[in-house]
Amino acid sequence: MNIAFFLVPKNEVVYLPMNSTMRQALEKMEHHRYTAVPLVDEHGKYVGTITEGDLLWKMKNTPGLTFIDTARVMIKDIPLRMNNTPVRVNAEMEDLLSLAIVQNFVPVVDDGEIFIGIIRRSEIIEYYATQCNYLKK
Repeated sequence: MNIAFFLVPKNEVVYLPMNSTMRQALEKMEHHRYTAVPLVDEHGKYVGTITEGDLLWKMKNTPGLTFIDTARVMIKDIPLRMNNTPVRVNAEMEDLLSLAIVQNFVPVVDDGEIFIGIIRRSEIIEYYATQCNYLKK
């Protein structure tokens, strides 16, 4: 089955441009209660995912950094510790299973690497759970 059926389109996804600040990331994550957010460059290409852990490690490893100072720390200057591997929109569900084991969501890109949305881990699990029940009947 093609993954497009499960795609949450970009206009419904919380994501951040790389020119955002650490404070913007913190506030967006807090507001939406997310632990990770996709990042896009100035051309709309997916470049990675920033996590709460990335932000926490930046705070820990930057002596004297206060919450107020986070407005001056750029996302591009924060090391990303996790690599959320994207898939192309023409991928099949089988391509997502191994990614869903280690990622809360799978970023989806078009042929030009432009970020077009995500597929949530819960959707992937639900799909396979339904398949297992179907096969048992």
